[in-house]
Amino acid sequence: MAAKAGDNPDSLMTLATVFCLRNLRKTMCYQGFRNKLCMRSDIFLPSEICDKLVNTYMELVHTDSNFEPREIFFQLFSDPRSTRLTRVQLRENFVLDRDLEAIRKQDLIELHLTYCNNLSSRSLKTLTSFRETLVSLSLFGCSNIFHRKGAPLACTEDTEDEDEDDEIPASPQTLETDFSFQGFNRLRLLNLGGLHEDVEAENLLKPLRSITSLDLSNVHLQGTAFLTQWRDRLASLVLYNVDLSEELVSTVLELVNLRHLDISRESRRNTKFKMTRKILTVIVQRLVNLVSLDISGHIMLDNCTVPHFEEAMGRPSSEPCKSSIYPFQELKRPLQFLGLYDTTLCNVTHIPAYKVTGSKNEDQVLNAIETYTEFRPELAHRAINQLFDIARIQHCSQLLRALQLVIAALKCHKYDKSIQVTGSAALFYLTNTEYRSDQSVRLRREVIQVVLNGMEQYQEVTVQRNCCLTLCNFSIPEELEFQYSRVNQLLLKILEPARQDESIQRIAVHLCNALVCQVDNHHKEAVGKMGFVKTMLNLIQKKLQDRTCDQVMEFSWSALWNITDETPDNCQMFLNCRGMSLFLECLEEFPDKQELHRNMLGLLGNVAEVKSLRPQLLTPQFITVFSNLLESKADGIEVSYNACGVLSHIMFDGPEVWTMDEPRRDTVMDRMWEAIQSWDVSSRRNINYRSFEPILRLLPQSIAPVSQHWATWALYNLVSVYPSKYCPLLIKEGGVSLLEKVLELESSQPETKDMARKVMEQCETFKEDPMETNNGQESRTCPGLNLNV
Repeated sequence: MAAKAGDNPDSLMTLATVFCLRNLRKTMCYQGFRNKLCMRSDIFLPSEICDKLVNTYMELVHTDSNFEPREIFFQLFSDPRSTRLTRVQLRENFVLDRDLEAIRKQDLIELHLTYCNNLSSRSLKTLTSFRETLVSLSLFGCSNIFHRKGAPLACTEDTEDEDEDDEIPASPQTLETDFSFQGFNRLRLLNLGGLHEDVEAENLLKPLRSITSLDLSNVHLQGTAFLTQWRDRLASLVLYNVDLSEELVSTVLELVNLRHLDISRESRRNTKFKMTRKILTVIVQRLVNLVSLDISGHIMLDNCTVPHFEEAMGRPSSEPCKSSIYPFQELKRPLQFLGLYDTTLCNVTHIPAYKVTGSKNEDQVLNAIETYTEFRPELAHRAINQLFDIARIQHCSQLLRALQLVIAALKCHKYDKSIQVTGSAALFYLTNTEYRSDQSVRLRREVIQVVLNGMEQYQEVTVQRNCCLTLCNFSIPEELEFQYSRVNQLLLKILEPARQDESIQRIAVHLCNALVCQVDNHHKEAVGKMGFVKTMLNLIQKKLQDRTCDQVMEFSWSALWNITDETPDNCQMFLNCRGMSLFLECLEEFPDKQELHRNMLGLLGNVAEVKSLRPQLLTPQFITVFSNLLESKADGIEVSYNACGVLSHIMFDGPEVWTMDEPRRDTVMDRMWEAIQSWDVSSRRNINYRSFEPILRLLPQSIAPVSQHWATWALYNLVSVYPSKYCPLLIKEGGVSLLEKVLELESSQPETKDMARKVMEQCETFKEDPMETNNGQESRTCPGLNLNV
């Protein structure tokens, strides 16, 4: 059997790392003085393990809501005699100055800090601790690292005051002027993307003599000549969103050893510079070692491209001689990468590059998402939006790659609303029925995780709607069971506000209903304790106030029906939260709503099955309502059947509990007999029994023959219409022997005994021919799952 998309298992190293991080005290650590977590003295961890631990820790902090960050985690790696760190990647605002200071004794080779806005100039001093070993450094998006926190630069050791300073934002007015890259002699790769405009890049970089890769994205350059100090060494230069000028282009052309050049922009707006055929030609001619070039977002003059009627014939080619872009005909060989996103050049036929970003087709769009996700979310957002259109209107042919890229973008930019909106929308189409058969369980679980992350982070309408709709593409509750508690909590949180967006409310209630249908009782009890019952009743109350009976109203009652099934605690909550009052109000306000009546009576049937709660139903008002509903023809026999079921359980408690004068017990029982005799025993049902236990307990008794008859009729209907489902269930639960006792009881009515024999015969026939299905299929597995979204 072929593996499905995304079915590769995690490595043993990954599994062990995650386990250790979730169980630090049971694996690598012990509880020391003042409950401080300390590394065990008999442990030495090499760099391969330590790097994995730190980098996986950061990933879990960002993507797993059940993972609790530890304040002193980085202190575990403070001693290089027991732990060795060499390559560390930290991102977002979880990283504080004290975290870097904790590992300052380590001989780091790579340190990548991305969007760490809580780092101040204290961390610059820590960086100097790594100057003798550091080869690669990224400070991308660390907007405050060159500013002090309203106090002098921190001294060498951690203090309690310094820990408190971590909570104080850096002051943009207090620029750190003492830091220098002097002594960083091994540094080869440097990313200063987003460097504050008050910091002069030229003076900062002057001490660095051996740089081979430099990223100055979004940096304001007062001059450009300083770049020539690396003319013989620089292999990679990124000047994304840097204003181009003739002076800067001339300087770049002197860097003859460049292999990667990025002079792209976010968009063609807000730029006066125009990319001409002459400029592109001279770049290709002078920078002969280029294998990667990004000119995305530039205004391209028309004379750059070969007229369509002059283009080389045949399939799209990457051969430079056939290039549809004149300047690239000068190339000696195809480029490995060419960035043409948001340019007109991506639309031509022949592009001399193996990997191209653009918007012409799916491959270009996926390349754009892959290339720009980490450092350019503004571009990734637009590319994901284009992927959304491809998946929605056309067909996504690279499904696995598309899903993995969108998942990666959502994980990487959990706090970027635009990415969350477009990413969740794309996931809705990439996980629908058309693509489902090609996706593995693991891949679909990854989708669920990032969707729930988005729901947690954003209460905004669009994100919530997209995420809820995406969850509707999954088999519920089966595929969501691994996150059962979390998804229920998030949905209930969505439904808390009194005035919620109508479409989100409808989808969220649908999901809540589906989640409590066909699950174990302990799941239902757990969700009940989260406030599920009260939330549904609040929705019903709101709809009553608006005098509206819509899908939200019907699904709320359906959800209550499901969550109270064989769960006495939830039934008790229903009664405690004015559930019966709302039942009566709905019945009066919406007398013709058949689906509503069925759902409400189904719920009350669950309540009536709980002996300790039945006295609360035994009032003249309620008994009269149930008796009148016996004559209802709503939804076939369902309302009448459920009303009779409620009364059957009440009658089972005997005449001694019937303390009211009106209505009389005998009168109600007569009406029950009449109702049962009016039902068609071949009726197809909108109901699903997981167990017959509540029905079977009504069989071997003489207290209420009508209750016995209702139970026997229910069994006969179910085993004759759906034999393949209910015959095995009845046999398994000992129903046949209880029916034999019905035949033995003198108090059993003749018609009851006759029906009991038919049930037994049906089960016997099924045992002889188990393939018989009577062509009967239940109309649905769970009430209320016909939401059209």
